[in-house]
Amino acid sequence: MESARPKVLIADDHVVFAEALRLLLEKNYSVIGIVADGRALVREAARLQPEIAIVDVGMPLLNGLDAAQRIREQLPTVKIVFLTMQDNPNLAAAALELGGVGFVLKQSAGSELVKAIEQVRHGKNYVTPKLRAEDWVAAKARARQYSKELTARQRDIVQLCAEGRPIKEIAGHLNLSEKTIEFHKHHIMEAFHLKSNADMVLFALKQGLISLDSGPVQKQKPS
Repeated sequence: MESARPKVLIADDHVVFAEALRLLLEKNYSVIGIVADGRALVREAARLQPEIAIVDVGMPLLNGLDAAQRIREQLPTVKIVFLTMQDNPNLAAAALELGGVGFVLKQSAGSELVKAIEQVRHGKNYVTPKLRAEDWVAAKARARQYSKELTARQRDIVQLCAEGRPIKEIAGHLNLSEKTIEFHKHHIMEAFHLKSNADMVLFALKQGLISLDSGPVQKQKPS
């Protein structure tokens, strides 16, 4: 029966890739939605109550790691499989901090994704074999930089600023005044010795808040 199939929510801002995932997964799972940014993922997860979320790490508005953490606060039992173009052990270690997750490279998704889903459904972690175990174990201590150097509010502001979004838009997304956003941005730049918007982008990349595979900064330019 369709209703007996595990419910899956897909989050990826690459439309063609997301649709390919839908086709791959619909053979065994009930795909209940596709979203294209991290904030939409948090909203739709609360509304649709998926059993499994397939999450692109490098999404606009809110990156996949932070979105997944917020989902877990609302839905502790949801299983999460992260997808990324980056074979970065720091990212894998940061993802594993959540516990019971999968970490799959996008280029391996066709062959590994279902295996990763089944592993996390049974309470196990799954890390792509293309990342050696010693790589992400050694990186685990460093992974805390993704969550503990900045507050959650600061992480939101850094990501949105690094994506090139105007202060007014950022204020709207976070339900804050423009003056408050300006204050936070100034404080962050002072605290981390950032001299320019370019420094902010590099800082966001280093923190794992944006990634090169999603290209959110480029999306702000007219085509």
